Amino acid sequence: MKRIVLLFISLFIIFEATAQTNPPADMVTIEQNLKKLDVLGSVLYVAAHPDDENTRLLGYLAQEKHYRAGYLSMTRGDGGQNLIGNEQGELLGLVRTQELLAARKVDGAEQFFTRAIDFGFSKGPQETLDFWNKEKVLGDVVWVIRKFRPDVIICRFPTTGEGGHGNHTASAILAQEAFAAAADPKRYPEQLKYVQVWQAKRLLWNTFNFGNTNTISPDQFKINVGVYNPLLGKGYGELAAESRSNHKTQGFGSARQRGDAFEYFKTILGDAPKDDLMDGVNTTWSRVKGGEAIGKDVEAIQKNFDPDHPDRSVADMVKVYSEVEKLGDTYWREQKTRGLADLIAASAGLWFESYANEQAYSLGDSIDVRSQVLCRYNDRSKVNVVDGMNFGGGGKSIPVNEVQTFNSKVLAAKITQPYWLRQTHGVGSYTIDDDQMVGSPENPDLPAIKYTFTIEGKVFEYDRQLVYKYVDPAKGEIYQPVEITPPVTANIENRAYIFNSQQPQTVELKLKSFKNAASGMIKLSAPVGWKISPESVGFTNKNKGDEWEQNFTITPSANRSQTGVLEAEVSVGNDRKVYNNSILSINYSHIPNITLFPPAQAKLLQLDLKIAGKKIGYINGAGDLVPDALKQVGYDVSELNENEILNGDLSVYDAIVVGVRAYNVDKRLAIDQPKLLEYVKNGGNLLVQYNNSSGLVTKEIGPYPFKVVNERVTDENAKITILDPNNAVLNYPNKISRSDFDGWIQERGLYFTKDADPQYQKVLRMADPGEGPKDGALITTQYGKGRFIYTSLAFFRQLPAGVPGAYRLFINMLSKPRINP
Repeated sequence: MKRIVLLFISLFIIFEATAQTNPPADMVTIEQNLKKLDVLGSVLYVAAHPDDENTRLLGYLAQEKHYRAGYLSMTRGDGGQNLIGNEQGELLGLVRTQELLAARKVDGAEQFFTRAIDFGFSKGPQETLDFWNKEKVLGDVVWVIRKFRPDVIICRFPTTGEGGHGNHTASAILAQEAFAAAADPKRYPEQLKYVQVWQAKRLLWNTFNFGNTNTISPDQFKINVGVYNPLLGKGYGELAAESRSNHKTQGFGSARQRGDAFEYFKTILGDAPKDDLMDGVNTTWSRVKGGEAIGKDVEAIQKNFDPDHPDRSVADMVKVYSEVEKLGDTYWREQKTRGLADLIAASAGLWFESYANEQAYSLGDSIDVRSQVLCRYNDRSKVNVVDGMNFGGGGKSIPVNEVQTFNSKVLAAKITQPYWLRQTHGVGSYTIDDDQMVGSPENPDLPAIKYTFTIEGKVFEYDRQLVYKYVDPAKGEIYQPVEITPPVTANIENRAYIFNSQQPQTVELKLKSFKNAASGMIKLSAPVGWKISPESVGFTNKNKGDEWEQNFTITPSANRSQTGVLEAEVSVGNDRKVYNNSILSINYSHIPNITLFPPAQAKLLQLDLKIAGKKIGYINGAGDLVPDALKQVGYDVSELNENEILNGDLSVYDAIVVGVRAYNVDKRLAIDQPKLLEYVKNGGNLLVQYNNSSGLVTKEIGPYPFKVVNERVTDENAKITILDPNNAVLNYPNKISRSDFDGWIQERGLYFTKDADPQYQKVLRMADPGEGPKDGALITTQYGKGRFIYTSLAFFRQLPAGVPGAYRLFINMLSKPRINP
């Protein structure tokens, strides 16, 4: 099978190695972290996708029990749909990564990933494990377990299939195998240069009751996670709703739940818990040799802590820090010193951050940095080092409540491309050049500034992520990541160029300089036989921020069935180093801006394509790229709003297309529907793309009844049987055959129709291996003088990917013949 894959800190400080801006220092955060200081236990939750995690349970574990809690998602959610934008594939995975980090910011857990790619719905775990490269991804799970060292591992899904999705079942299989493999020095021995083997106490399945599946029973071990936390002022059902509502691309806004709520568990491996999740695990300081005295000191700090004067506890915290440094247990020594250092800084009233003067810098440039330090309570803390600036043996005193500013420069040393996208990758897993980065949600090597302070006579080192800070007139102070870019980027205007003749086309390149006085050469490369004019174009003395356009003419080869890749190359500087990066920004208000630098490429297609009609009306759904694909073919596409539907002259459109999931996300379509059907009756051509069977705003999508059901064909190579060879959608203006279904990607279709009225013609039949045939992927009917079509075929994936047969069939559906063949 072939498939295509096109900054935040927890509310309660999580002990990660990555740099951060100044973490929260409010009294809730300080007191919660003081409680966490006294707990030595960890729990890792394992599932397949963003949104699979049990946020209520994670919040309870992290903020009620004060364990180190983490969520390991096998994938970044690359294969799903997007309800708020048009990102697909790895771009959607980037958005969902940030949504998970925003969720963890609320519930207090940490976030981890493997290299596995979400390639879409899978009906079985074996298919999933084959695509993912089981041995590699299992190694990732083992790596995370050995680094995180969970006492308890919890799976969202079982190995027996009740989770439905093959990815879900595969995540449980991997967790179960990793439970033993992480403790075996013969498994993945190359990891042992950096981590030690680890045996968790138990592996549990967090059973569930949702949909039509109930896997809980009264005799299972259970925990009431609906308790109220007076310090937070909310229960964990409320916290979970806030966390889960960050999954906006999936439409998972959630209502706050209050009151008792039980989570049930079934023991898969290890000792079964009887009274507590951590039965048999010592989570106190006596867990480590020499820890008993530390535990007593921590207890004394908690007892004497004055929330009006947290600085009065700093000296005792520093004493505990010095004792923790002496521990022989390297894991808990590292975790607790890291947490204590942040707790000490917050309690001492230390605030410090570092800002770049601009958001973007070219690779190799010098970044002007402004670092600021403030001590709110007293002048006993001293700053020793800021970004290499050393203030002498005793350090520099920090006046009380006066911001101190330090200026420095750092080198823009590495392009800030997400580490899992730095290399080309296969269909099932990302290629990661440094295995030690595996698990990290973001680049662990983002630009950071080092600080050293002397607090109560003890030297502490901290990192702060370098950020760009500015003031928005409407939103106030905004933090965004610093971007390190190629010197010049080149964006090809279209994702695909489709040729239906030997007629040349103009390719527009949009270029941007991120470097002053940039000079160099631009050229396009194409497959053998294609002609590009001019061969290359020079540019000189482009300043930072300059944008310009350069046009090339491309003539197709004589091979009418040839496809290939068009690539832009920019050589810059005296050494004429070649860069082939475009720049892409993804901006949503609920997550930080995402900037990446994909290859500057477009697809070249030569198609035997006939087109009838010109003017298309498009009703947007849940974010797809079909309108752009239709424009590239040559259609005049107008995106219709409600006023145009209800009051405009729809007869001017040769066809009207309804986008994917429109009847799920646009409530007004229930009002617009009679006007659309009237358009058909008067001679129009209405094409409706797939919708989810849940949450339809109207069941009367077509002129005659049919049901949308949760049936799909996920094998993109599934055999196609043509049921109605004389149907116009297979004959006009292009003759469609089985070969037009070659080269499809990710899936044939989803949410097929069923129980269609006899007045519909069923055009195609298909099936996944081992399953019965399905004939609900494409239905059509005459209604009055016009034609109505409903299709569950995944054109929203095929057209942006440049699948030739998908274009030919889609154009046929847009082309209502005057006389049926």
